[in-house]
Amino acid sequence: MADFFEELGKKISDVAIDLGKKTEDTIEIQKLKSEIRSLKRANDRDHMDIGRMVYEKFCNSEISDMDYIAVCESIEKRDEEITRLTEEIERIRGTV
Repeated sequence: MADFFEELGKKISDVAIDLGKKTEDTIEIQKLKSEIRSLKRANDRDHMDIGRMVYEKFCNSEISDMDYIAVCESIEKRDEEITRLTEEIERIRGTV
């Protein structure tokens, strides 16, 4: 009878550990997804800024590519971070 309770206790402990890990993974995935959404919103704002700048330059007949380098680099950097975070989500899901 003692073996039965030992085995039951071990199984309950294993399930609790597994459930804890899955909960941690779910929380981490949601955190990463939130960060991705934030980065995408920032990119959307910069895309709108680029459009506004291009139009203003167009209206003034003074379009110059150098004006847009900093904004484009910010978008590119966030796109790289989005890719990294997406890969992290896939890595976490692979271990669940």
